[in-house]
Amino acid sequence: MASPLDPVLIRPFRGHRAAVTGVAFNADGAGLATSSLDRFLMVWKLKTQCRAYKFVGHADAVTSVQFSPDGQLLATASQDRTVRLWIPCIHGESSVLKGHTASVRSVSFSHDGHLLVSASNDKSIKIWSAHRQRLLFSLFQHTHWVHCAKFSPDGRLIASCSEDKSIKIWDTRNKTCVDSFLDYGGFANFVDFNPSGTCIASAGSNHTVKLWDIRMNKLLQHYKVHRAGVNCVSFHPSGNYLITASTDGTLKILDLLEGRLIYTLHGHKGPVLSVAFSKGGEKFASGGADAQVLLWKTNFDSCDYKELLKHHIRRTHIDEPPHLLDIYPRSPHLHDEKLLSVEVNPSFDVTNTQTLDPPVIEISSSSPFSVPDDVSSEDLQYPPASVLATSSKRESEDESESAVHNVDKQTGVSPSLGNALEHIVEQLDVLTLTISILEQRLTLTEDKLKECLENQQKMLLEGRQEE
Repeated sequence: MASPLDPVLIRPFRGHRAAVTGVAFNADGAGLATSSLDRFLMVWKLKTQCRAYKFVGHADAVTSVQFSPDGQLLATASQDRTVRLWIPCIHGESSVLKGHTASVRSVSFSHDGHLLVSASNDKSIKIWSAHRQRLLFSLFQHTHWVHCAKFSPDGRLIASCSEDKSIKIWDTRNKTCVDSFLDYGGFANFVDFNPSGTCIASAGSNHTVKLWDIRMNKLLQHYKVHRAGVNCVSFHPSGNYLITASTDGTLKILDLLEGRLIYTLHGHKGPVLSVAFSKGGEKFASGGADAQVLLWKTNFDSCDYKELLKHHIRRTHIDEPPHLLDIYPRSPHLHDEKLLSVEVNPSFDVTNTQTLDPPVIEISSSSPFSVPDDVSSEDLQYPPASVLATSSKRESEDESESAVHNVDKQTGVSPSLGNALEHIVEQLDVLTLTISILEQRLTLTEDKLKECLENQQKMLLEGRQEE
């Protein structure tokens, strides 16, 4: 039976036509930005008269998105090898940051909003000035694709993870790697700092979530709660909880003070690729390969922590095997041991998940903008998505409704044929992504082969000189 303290699904959002790769809330939690393999950035207005705005500009899949701390800018990363800075308004102004030579996997603001960090398949991490919109410096030590890079809360450190199976900590002042954690069991897909900046959490391709203490250079906790790779994690602002998103189709909420799993959330049909808490922690959002964005209400953070703990001890039930919990450095649980957890399934707990999708207004990227260094957040006021163009409101509504709801009438295509065409387009997107990955792996193989041939030639020359 559902409890008032359990997280619940508020509503799903459907507007993307391919997998949702990133989700991010703005500062007041009233707006949600999402990125997708369909090449679009979308901004969802979450308050009354829900509306969606689709920003067009990237030439390939968008892999990551984040709001600046003040909510005035949006940053996106893409497989088109660029980072874009957007002003999330009706004009669609954006600036392109070029410098990477391969797909950009992630982008993130520093906590003061002055800097951006991006991670790429070109094995580099790049730091940009958000105001001057130019590259400041690059970090090179990873030997394989870099999946993610994040600033610490104080901005002095950067954490990065790569397919070379390492997690590295960088000092932004002297631009050097100051620490490195190796995980021989697999590589991390995602990494982030906890709110206090003392620990980092990593999402592993080997189904694990790990917490590392960067002061003691020590693994603190090791969770095996998923049955497939973990793609993303997000800390609750209190630092007491961690939510994880996995290819096994579930979200899981970990109680970090007790060191245990407390919730397993279902709702996505397929892998869950992204998840993020709002700044206040009262909501969180998840994005999946099913092209859906799910908005959730947290609830469990609204009461005293001791009350929540008593409540869970009283009502948890047994999960299905195999085991869902394995915490290091405590003694490991056997695979046939039954563990306690609370399952939340929207199909049972939410009466109406078929909420009508909001109308979508498409906004094409316009000319670049400039932000001088001495401009304050007060000087950056622009019409936000929530109060856009009142004079053209009715026209926008008509356009969005005709674009989203009346496509069949405009084109004369039957609904069944339209659905079939959409499915074909989705499959083509998947094929395009697969080809892109194969091309990148081929390039990597060629580089390795070239390196081996060069080393072989050097060894032959040395052998001849010795003779």
